[in-house]
Amino acid sequence: MPSARSHRISYQEAFHTWLKIGLLSFGGPAGQIAIMHRILVEEKRWISESRFLHALNYCMLIPGPEAQQLTIYIGWLLHGWRGGVVAGTLFVLPGFLSIFVLSLLYALYQQTELVTALFFGLKAATLAIVVEAVFRIGRKVLKNRTMVILAACAFVGIFFLELPFPLIVLAAGLIGLIGGHARPKHFCVIHGHEAATEERNSVIHDHQINHTQPTWGRAIRVTALWLAIWFVPIALLFAWLGSGHVLFVESLFFSKAAVVTFGGAYAVLAYMAQQAVEVYGWLQPGEMLDGLGMAETTPGPLIQVVQFVGFMGAYRNPDPFDPLMAATMASVITTWVTFVPCFLWILLGAPYIERLRDNKLLSAGLSAITAAVVGVVLNLAIWFAAHVAFGHVEEWRGFGLRLLLPEWASADYASIVIALGAFFAMFKLKWNMILTLGVASFAGIGYVLLIYPWVY
Repeated sequence: MPSARSHRISYQEAFHTWLKIGLLSFGGPAGQIAIMHRILVEEKRWISESRFLHALNYCMLIPGPEAQQLTIYIGWLLHGWRGGVVAGTLFVLPGFLSIFVLSLLYALYQQTELVTALFFGLKAATLAIVVEAVFRIGRKVLKNRTMVILAACAFVGIFFLELPFPLIVLAAGLIGLIGGHARPKHFCVIHGHEAATEERNSVIHDHQINHTQPTWGRAIRVTALWLAIWFVPIALLFAWLGSGHVLFVESLFFSKAAVVTFGGAYAVLAYMAQQAVEVYGWLQPGEMLDGLGMAETTPGPLIQVVQFVGFMGAYRNPDPFDPLMAATMASVITTWVTFVPCFLWILLGAPYIERLRDNKLLSAGLSAITAAVVGVVLNLAIWFAAHVAFGHVEEWRGFGLRLLLPEWASADYASIVIALGAFFAMFKLKWNMILTLGVASFAGIGYVLLIYPWVY
């Protein structure tokens, strides 16, 4: 059987592609998944649509940032565990460096405008990519009335009713399993012939991958290795600084947060903010919003906000270190314990998920989950659009419903204009993503540094 290296994708090409995805990973999970879909499926055709969605479904089921986990999964498919580690690391690295610089400026000068300007236009333009992804994935998945109804129900459930994301996914999967047994034609959205055609048109084929065979021995080795990578630094902090030091406390706190982050960062942000402000005193009231602003306007997963929380907590409680040294160490350890578990979940579970790709009943269940994911991504796209277009968005709750109510006076006309320009460029002029984001970035920098100070 040929090895995974027999395909045409070199390590160098993969490295550059993962770095590009990491640098362009704006817009939360919706924008990040959209960018990956466009680059990996539409442009490079490294993997087929069905394999992309199959991997995405698994990443939606496990704790942690699903977009980063998807890069690990696909990197692992391409080049084994080394590819997964490189892909997952490069996805996080640009955001880590950006938030480190912003946190440093915030701690020293309470100023982040200069760096934020670099991302202003990118954030607005990413909205066009998110919407395009909803259309692209929707066209592939919502092929019959059943799938449309599932997507609509998922959207209503998460957007209006605020149902827990894991509950929506589990319900969709259960419906798909039952429906696949009773009405298989309605629940298998990618049929054998179509999937085979997609597979032939992509670079990666089933017969080219031999590192996907799961064994008990491999599972034990992977689990032992990544648990050690995760917990040995924590044990060393305990032995060096003791149980009461801020670095050890942060490492434990964010490790616990990492295993309960189902459905994206917002599932734990409220709890995290409360603990950081009221229990540990790492942040002042209102500073969590500043951290969220950094995470939302820089590349990488939104959960990267933990780095800002850890940075500020150690900066204000540095003994026996210099404040900047303590803050730097905190940035590293909080990022470490947040993202290392993602490598464990993927490298342990992906071989089993790949092995089940041809199971018809499971395929029906995952098809239903994929339809639900379209509804969830639409929810994220609308939420993202509201926060791009308006500086302040209230949430009204009543009669068991949740509604987003933008404050019209806070409309950000510059972001709206850049976003509409990006829509026109991508949908009408057919500009590629890099050109669109580049022009939008320059427009944003010009507005923030030149026009905004003059007008306001």
